[in-house]
Amino acid sequence: MRIDKFLWSIRFYKTRTIATEEIKKNRVAIGEATVKSSKEVKEGDVIKIRKNQIDYKIKVIQIPKSRIGAKLVPLHIKDVTDKEQYELLKLRKMSQDYYRIKGEGRPTKKDRRDMDEYVENDVTSDFTDWDDFFGESNPSDHDDES
Repeated sequence: MRIDKFLWSIRFYKTRTIATEEIKKNRVAIGEATVKSSKEVKEGDVIKIRKNQIDYKIKVIQIPKSRIGAKLVPLHIKDVTDKEQYELLKLRKMSQDYYRIKGEGRPTKKDRRDMDEYVENDVTSDFTDWDDFFGESNPSDHDDES
């Protein structure tokens, strides 16, 4: 089976076109040599794939006849990627800034909840006597002056 079709059929890439483009960008290799899309994959080959700044290594156990379900993927390939690569991926995900830049668009649902929580925990919400809050001592004192 062609390597582009193989990578698509084991669900490493969403479409065969994306798999072909990644191969053209020299991000896929069998052994140490980069390959073309038409390269045939055989059982026992170790495929190196650069995806999301991580170097994945998979060993071909069996060639599928067509695209397979996600649960069946472990029957066809074995992941032999270094643990360090997965640790790098985990660190990158943790270090990413998931929040938008201030002033960029409407608040997200999470932003709104954070604002609501802040307002609920604000000091002003503890006041029940608004006259004391605004500096007025007693409303009856103002009635005597009129």
